Amino acid sequence: MAGTVTHDPPSAASGRPGRPMIVTEDAELLDDLLRLCAAAGAKPEVHHGPPDRGGGWESAPLVLVGDDAARRVRGATRRRGVVLVGLDQDDPDVWKRAVEIGADHVLMLPDGEQWLVDRIADVVEGVGRPALTVGVIGGRGGAGASTLACALAVTSAREGLRTLLVDADPLGGGIDVLLGGETAEGLRWPAFAASRGRLGSGALEESLPELHSLRILSWDRGDCVAIPPPAVRAVLAAARRRGGTVVVDLPRRLDDEVAEVLTQLDLAVLVVPAELRAVAAAGRVAATVGMVVRDLRVAVRGPYAPGLDDREVARLLGLPLAGEVPAEPGLTRPDRKPPGSAARGPLARFCKGFWERTLVEAGGVA
Repeated sequence: MAGTVTHDPPSAASGRPGRPMIVTEDAELLDDLLRLCAAAGAKPEVHHGPPDRGGGWESAPLVLVGDDAARRVRGATRRRGVVLVGLDQDDPDVWKRAVEIGADHVLMLPDGEQWLVDRIADVVEGVGRPALTVGVIGGRGGAGASTLACALAVTSAREGLRTLLVDADPLGGGIDVLLGGETAEGLRWPAFAASRGRLGSGALEESLPELHSLRILSWDRGDCVAIPPPAVRAVLAAARRRGGTVVVDLPRRLDDEVAEVLTQLDLAVLVVPAELRAVAAAGRVAATVGMVVRDLRVAVRGPYAPGLDDREVARLLGLPLAGEVPAEPGLTRPDRKPPGSAARGPLARFCKGFWERTLVEAGGVA
């Protein structure tokens, strides 16, 4: 059991990793808390009562107070990030003691174990604001969604943001190829097929190939073409906890794995060539994706068919206009420079403007 009293939820020391503090003399409870800290990769400080001034009570990112120690910490400085932990599920006075010590949460073991492991792991990882996560999908085949996804990721990294580019299309040949990194060392999607629960965001980032100052999660050239939804959920949740931006190249289909990806998006961009057949196909894609993604926008790519412009395409689809995706000369040359790598090129300028607007709307990123 876990419950909230009346305070704001605890935060992880402004996003900086730190050591949680345990305050208890209950040997059974201490064993449980040490076990849960170990599961989350944390090495806590242990005290029988609130430490002396300067001893870490105010600075610890998370304080776990055993129910046996509630009386002893009543006079301690009030602070956020205090959790009252007990073992008696039927104790009617636990909420009163939580209020007396200014606890943010009340938690009873063993029911609240997973919640507490996740909370401790947040402290270890220094979790701040989750990554702004943007999906890119084509209104029809060959619309240029992968090109735009790569350009958005390359531009984000060039602007100094922690950036992850995710390939969600197992049949697309691997987005690492588009970036010229098919031989780069690092893990691909099949390595995470058995993932469940919580993954360490730092460990995930370090395990992936790094190209053009960003990390890439792509498919390999093997036989695996599906990842179970729980694994997709675990991987993307870890990626979002790392902060910065996540760009996802989406396939034009909706199965269980793709649906899981869509639930993690803050917004999606539908890339539509300005021709009537493409607009008709994009309407069906928009209807499907829009059932899951609340913020769906259209980016229009020329040349334009007679009677069409970017605003007319957006009107026909009933979607907000993200802008006109410009043509980028030289993308098919043998040197294979990644889309958006020319900082002064038209595609990079479009992507920079997109991020400037979107980040302002989102209130910035961690």
